[in-house]
Amino acid sequence: MLGQGPKPVETAAEAAARAGSGAAPVHVTDTTFHREVLSSDLPVLVDFWAPWCGPCHMVAPVLDRVAQKYAGRIKVAKLNVDENPATASRYRAMSIPMLLMFRNGEPVGKLVGAHPQPNIEQLVQQALR
Repeated sequence: MLGQGPKPVETAAEAAARAGSGAAPVHVTDTTFHREVLSSDLPVLVDFWAPWCGPCHMVAPVLDRVAQKYAGRIKVAKLNVDENPATASRYRAMSIPMLLMFRNGEPVGKLVGAHPQPNIEQLVQQALR
């Protein structure tokens, strides 16, 4: 067929949005943290990370799977500590990756370091009780 080039590559976030799953992690900033995390009706798992952090990159696909598995029950958010120092400092994100679970605007659990999916799911399940 003439006039039709290759289809653009769809990102995982675009695929999730298209599917209406809401499962893709949302990127939050110092400005959006209150709205997306503290005011959320759902529990929120926040990944404090940085682009230069190797263990952070190892945890990212695990968090994508957790976001998909618990879609509609929790929200997964990612906060780049280098670009958002106020929020990182407020929650004492001294070592990354740091996963902080929020429920009703309050931190209810924390994991520091690269953890396997079962440990992360345990943190999520505790917040869902």
